[in-house]
Amino acid sequence: MSSRRIERLNEAVKQEVSKIILYELKEPRISFITVTRAEISPDLRRAKVYVSILGDDAAQKKTLWGLEHAKGFIQKEVGARLKIRYTPILTFYLDESIKKSIHISKLIDEAVKDSNIDIKGEL
Repeated sequence: MSSRRIERLNEAVKQEVSKIILYELKEPRISFITVTRAEISPDLRRAKVYVSILGDDAAQKKTLWGLEHAKGFIQKEVGARLKIRYTPILTFYLDESIKKSIHISKLIDEAVKDSNIDIKGEL
């Protein structure tokens, strides 16, 4: 399978899952969620869907649990919208890259702030 086709399918799955969660899913446990990326296996049978969830750990666990319970509906809708032979089995993962980047940004800001104090103190 060409990598270009896989990339297009990754983006299509990401977009469709996002639309389904946003507009069609009536699950009260799911809130403040962003689908960050999707990775389809080369045989097109499985897809890892990475989501970013706003909130504390309890809210994140609750939302992931809600996604797991709504997985059948989401898979069915993805299969109906994408015209491919097999509907991929979705697995949801928490994407913590945004949280890590915010943490690194804060550390950099603190380091710059501390270095400015030392420089001003020396002048």
